[in-house]
Amino acid sequence: MQWTDRIRQVKILLVLVAVVIAVASLVISHFLVRDLAQEEKNKMEVWAEAMRTLNHADENTDLNLVLKVIDENNTIPVVVTDDEGNVQVFRNVELKGSTYADSMAYAAQEGRRMKEAGRSIRISDDAIDVCYDESVMIKRLNVYPYVQLGVVMLFVVVAIFALLTSKKAEQNKVWVGLSKETAHQLGTPISSLMAWTEILKENYPDDPLLPEMDKDVQRLQLIAERFSKIGSLPEPVPSSLTEVMEHVIDYMDRRTSHKVKFVKVFPPQDIIVKINPPLFEWVIENLCKNAVDAMEGSGTITLFMNDEVGRVAIEVSDTGKGIRKKDIKSVFTPGFTTKRRGWGLGLSLAKRIVEEYHKGRIFVESSELGKGTTFRIELNKQVT
Repeated sequence: MQWTDRIRQVKILLVLVAVVIAVASLVISHFLVRDLAQEEKNKMEVWAEAMRTLNHADENTDLNLVLKVIDENNTIPVVVTDDEGNVQVFRNVELKGSTYADSMAYAAQEGRRMKEAGRSIRISDDAIDVCYDESVMIKRLNVYPYVQLGVVMLFVVVAIFALLTSKKAEQNKVWVGLSKETAHQLGTPISSLMAWTEILKENYPDDPLLPEMDKDVQRLQLIAERFSKIGSLPEPVPSSLTEVMEHVIDYMDRRTSHKVKFVKVFPPQDIIVKINPPLFEWVIENLCKNAVDAMEGSGTITLFMNDEVGRVAIEVSDTGKGIRKKDIKSVFTPGFTTKRRGWGLGLSLAKRIVEEYHKGRIFVESSELGKGTTFRIELNKQVT
């Protein structure tokens, strides 16, 4: 639970940092573009004054200065039009048209667009308008913040993915090592119990409790086998899913309170599917144990199995306390648990067994507080 909260906090922090960077970039770019636009407007007022001076030049006019001002504009698109919209002159406008008439028509269209956008300066003496547009640099600066925002968001996504991937790999190594060490440590006491069971059988051959003790020892062997297979890829074999489910129900029913009722809804025909029986039994068993805990030792567990087109569906339903909606997406996350005791690894391991080892799906089909939860498993029905 703590690791889940920490991951969530890191994600939120990364998103907040990205938002702050994006907002700061947008604000700075806005002021920068505003200042540059004002500077270009000032330049165009000087340019318009130069045009007015050129139109009224006499022998005393310094044309060198006027022409220099006009020629220095190499970035700002300008279209000079008369009252009727006819183009008098234009600069820095990328023309579109194969003929002179087409080019002039396009320049006139651009002039009208600039004037409608409020970017024009009136020279009253000559009844002409100097229409101008934003330079290429300003247009690029307008787009730049959004490009930067996309880059920042991409960085956040990559950072979160790298964080989750590295942590998942680390957790996998820890689980595999822990599982194999557990299997190794169980080996010695299981061997001793097997020996003691044989001695008891010789001394008390008619004791009715010995067969049950023997079953429990065999169960310990099965558990050790399951732990030893974590981290490897066990080979699935065609197996009777009905027998596997029956075996789990029989085991859980004997070791659960009589207040818990198991109901099975199976099709009449046997279902054969490629699975690893010990591991898949553990998945169903884990779902049943969680159901018992959710019902606090009293209620009904329904195990449903159906042979669908191309797949087999298995559902484990209980009448327990249910799962909060905000927690449904987290139930398979390693470390997540609502119990006072437990590591929160059961459902995450079940998900790994179903999806990685059996190429199936496991998810919460439905859950309602106070009424219960249904987990659903879907397996491909290929057995060849």
